[in-house]
Amino acid sequence: MAITSSEVRGLVFGVLLYSLHLAEGDLSYSFSEEMRRGSVVGNVAKDLGLDVSKLSARKARIDAEVSNKHYFEINIRTGDLVISDRIDREGLCGDKASCVLKQEIMLENPLELHRVNLHVQDINDNAPQFNRELIQIDISESAVKGARFPIEEAHDADIGQNSVQTYNLQNNENFILGVGTNSVELVLNKELDREKLKEIGLLLTALDGGLPQRTGTVKIHINVLDANDNIPVFNKLVYKSTIPENSPVGSAVLTVSATDADEGLNGEVTYDFGHISDEVKGIFEIDSKTGKIKLMTTVDFETMPLFELRVTAKDGLGLTSYSKVIIDVTDVNDNAPIINVKSLSNPVPENVSPGTEVGIINVQDRDSEKNGQVRCSVQLNVPFKLVPSIKNYYSLVTTGQLDRELVSDYNITITATDEGSPPLSSSKTVQLSVADINDNPPVFEEQSYSAYVSENNKPGSTLCSVSARDPDWRQNGTVIYSLLPGEVNGASVSSYLSVNGDTGVIHAVRSFDYEQFRSFKVHVMARDNGSPPLSSNVTVSVFISDVNDNSPQILYPAPEGSSFMTELVPKAAHGGSLVSKVIAVDADSGQNAWLSYHIVKATDPGLFTIGLHSGEIRTQRDISESDSMKQNLIVAVKDNGQPSLSATCAMYLLISDNLAEVPELKDISYDEKNSKLTSYLIIALVSVSTFFLTFIIIILGVRFCRRRKPRLLFDGAVAIPGAYLPPNYADVDGTGTLRSAYNYDAYLTTGSRTSDFKFVSSYNDNTLPADQTLKKSPTEFADMFGDSDASPEVGMDFLQKIFSDKES
Repeated sequence: MAITSSEVRGLVFGVLLYSLHLAEGDLSYSFSEEMRRGSVVGNVAKDLGLDVSKLSARKARIDAEVSNKHYFEINIRTGDLVISDRIDREGLCGDKASCVLKQEIMLENPLELHRVNLHVQDINDNAPQFNRELIQIDISESAVKGARFPIEEAHDADIGQNSVQTYNLQNNENFILGVGTNSVELVLNKELDREKLKEIGLLLTALDGGLPQRTGTVKIHINVLDANDNIPVFNKLVYKSTIPENSPVGSAVLTVSATDADEGLNGEVTYDFGHISDEVKGIFEIDSKTGKIKLMTTVDFETMPLFELRVTAKDGLGLTSYSKVIIDVTDVNDNAPIINVKSLSNPVPENVSPGTEVGIINVQDRDSEKNGQVRCSVQLNVPFKLVPSIKNYYSLVTTGQLDRELVSDYNITITATDEGSPPLSSSKTVQLSVADINDNPPVFEEQSYSAYVSENNKPGSTLCSVSARDPDWRQNGTVIYSLLPGEVNGASVSSYLSVNGDTGVIHAVRSFDYEQFRSFKVHVMARDNGSPPLSSNVTVSVFISDVNDNSPQILYPAPEGSSFMTELVPKAAHGGSLVSKVIAVDADSGQNAWLSYHIVKATDPGLFTIGLHSGEIRTQRDISESDSMKQNLIVAVKDNGQPSLSATCAMYLLISDNLAEVPELKDISYDEKNSKLTSYLIIALVSVSTFFLTFIIIILGVRFCRRRKPRLLFDGAVAIPGAYLPPNYADVDGTGTLRSAYNYDAYLTTGSRTSDFKFVSSYNDNTLPADQTLKKSPTEFADMFGDSDASPEVGMDFLQKIFSDKES
């Protein structure tokens, strides 16, 4: 079988088209116009090898390359490409032989772009139409056989076989039909005779080649005239002109010209348009006398780049000739680029790596050639750039690391500029948000915190507040506070403090005691609610301040119920002599432990004084004979706290130079207001005094007989019992805490040191030796110093003890 050259060219074209399809991934479908909505054109999922189940997730869609009108859509359940709107080939492509709609199939994740060429096939949906319903022709009776009279051909909006194919002329004896490539003519087949036939009516039918076949008719009315031998003749069969699309209204396009060899009325030529659409009639105007064609409105190259006009020239008797006018519209850079955001990942996680694609941008310019070539860019102050992808498509990618805490939103301005002269540009702003990632741990406002609290605080009281900031967003920036596990003095830290998880306020769980511990440290953790959570720690130092909650404690003289010291003061003691010392301590610290000493009550208020801060008891004047032998002092020890706390003690001083004078005690009594002795105690005291004097006489006799060298009757240093000392007392001079021990000796006289009783003098100038101090228990001298609870047996025991000491 022989293959024609046209078939070879078609085969080669088909091979090239198939190769292009494989290289660029394009699809081509052919379908007829006027198909119903929902009709399936093809299955793009199958033809592109796509997984139908992923079409929805990949946001499969179809877009037109230029027009914003959508004629097609993708059924994401089946992958079919279906018609979504009426498609009229004539309305889309006019007289063009090929009508192709260019669409783009877009898929995301990952980005894919496939072009689809949709060939709209013509159907015979338009019948041939003549420009007029009636054609008037005036023919002179002198016309010779074979004369030709042009008829404007019929127009069919369809193309190819569906357009006008043949014409039929109603049977008559005078005319036959002559059909050329671009003309239809009545050919005079028999000469006319006006006297026989003045008018002739014919019916001309145009037939297309479609199935079913459609026709159009026009009536031809011929007037037989007297001789008009010549028809107008154009000087060109085809006129061509070029105008730019920005030509002003009223601009001259071109001038057609036809001449008629006849004279007078038969030679006068008028011009008009032949069959043109109403739209074109509004664009151009022809001067009927001069044939000048002018522009009546602006033309747009992008809408209609070419116009084909039919122009008629008619003489005064109606003879007509036809010519064609082709007007080319040249492109002018009058369209700025159009920026379309086809896809945008919004928001973008802040941890995306540089080079990540976040958007797809499409740029269209309706101009042609250089006027339609576009360059795109973004401003320089954002971490994004445009990367050319497929034709007219750009990928918006990141150029650096994003940080939501620094910039949470970007306004990305995309600028598109064509290469026309002068160039046109347009801009579009894309708003892009940055999604938060938990990449920041909470940060405390201070490197460490200090809390100060007074002891004896109430449980639940607020100590301090910690605060941490997390610049992340929502749950990633929500901070929760907690105590880290630890121990304070061997106990769990949670038994001392608690922290509010939302506010960071630290509360005391228990009451603190400054005397137990003065400070401690805890660690607070701030954790966010991100996934995974991030945290940081801070040290909180708690300092406990002292409160005056401890009264002074007197160590000497010993507290009641224990042994205590009774001091002997010689009658010859001078003013300023050191008699004794009150020693006290305070468990508090600072000014709360600053002690002061005061004599609040004394037998003889003017005889003794006490050092305000030393506690030393001294005589204010020389002792006289009129002074009472027994002196009682009530000493108060006060601290310097607010409010001040105090303690009191009793000092018992005995003024005597000789033990023989001790019986005189029976005559000494307290003031009536201080005496609480009952009658039976007075009797007991007299009895004890009698026995006491008796034993004193015996002792003196033994003493003088033996002539022994005197020895200390009472010796031993002033010893502070260890049981009286609190475990944490500091030895601070002058503050009521312990000083170095004072030692006392008791002397009867100041000279010989040979008697049993010794006068009070200290090893230092004003200090009594401690080893000379008279030791007594509270029960032994109770009757001597006014103790109402003493019994007669106490005095007996005391005398027996003295006697046994002397014998030894």
